[in-house]
Amino acid sequence: MSRNSRRRFLQTTTLVSVLGISIVGCLAGYRYLGPYQGFTSQRFIEVKHGMSSRAIGRELARQGVVRSEWSFFVVRLLHPTAKLQAGEYRFASAQTPWKVFDVIRRGQIFYEEFTIPEGSSIFDISGLLRTSDTIPPDEFLKAAGNPENIRDLDPLAPSLEGFLFPSTYRVTHKSTAAQLCRMMTNEFRKQWAMLAGGSSGTDVHRVVTLASLVEKETAVSQERPLVAAVFFNRLQKGIPLQCDPTTVYAALLENRYSGVIHKSDLANTNPYNTYAHPGLPPGPITNPGIASLKAVLQPANSSFLYFVAKPDGSGSHHFSASLDEHEKAVASYRKGHP
Repeated sequence: MSRNSRRRFLQTTTLVSVLGISIVGCLAGYRYLGPYQGFTSQRFIEVKHGMSSRAIGRELARQGVVRSEWSFFVVRLLHPTAKLQAGEYRFASAQTPWKVFDVIRRGQIFYEEFTIPEGSSIFDISGLLRTSDTIPPDEFLKAAGNPENIRDLDPLAPSLEGFLFPSTYRVTHKSTAAQLCRMMTNEFRKQWAMLAGGSSGTDVHRVVTLASLVEKETAVSQERPLVAAVFFNRLQKGIPLQCDPTTVYAALLENRYSGVIHKSDLANTNPYNTYAHPGLPPGPITNPGIASLKAVLQPANSSFLYFVAKPDGSGSHHFSASLDEHEKAVASYRKGHP
């Protein structure tokens, strides 16, 4: 073989070797740095404060989020100054180590926004949690039944009902029922401080209990001060409140509410039933919003003692100062709702 032929042969061999190594490198790189999903259902990864990159990589590999801890660590070596954020992360599909690294670098922490509408009772909130992947409903009911963290606000509170302020909260896969309750009662404290103006003379138990009744009796905002006035007037005159929602709540507590109020419910001796007992129930029957709390703090100046829904389906009510007028309004309602 001539010298030129030998040179060409060596050049060709070298080129083939380089191409081979490049192809092998590309294949290896794709295998270890390409998209990977080693799990069938979503994975939650907790990055703790002070956790090393190697430890994060090991946990990601153990959970099947990356193929190996080294694939994550290689990306880390290429971004030596990046700060990895502590928190809980959710991975639900195949991702490259680059993407996984970027999620943690950006601090895209997993959370669910959990919205509590005004007028939601602890039973309603428990029902909402059934559609969430965070807090078990039964654990929430247990936590909500413990009023210890609001004793300074209301020593008489039988539960956290009334103090779980309606709002939107962020919860994670690691959030507990007690933590959610604490977030909600802390929000109540914040809102109450603004409403009551820091006054220590306001009877929180009375206000929140009455506001919960107002909240359940009408969804029409401008009627709430009138409904509050009716309740105040009846309490002053010693007339039973006869608030239907308290009857429903009593049945809920006894786990026997069927969706409608029966005569047996009205005769129920449960302390929450304001048909059977004069005065206020032992505590709130729901978690009122700002409008209902304001209505009780600033009720209308009125002599009304009764109210009944109007038959037009508007959700508003007819208010009466006398029993005779009220009975006529009730008859009108029944005529419109056979």
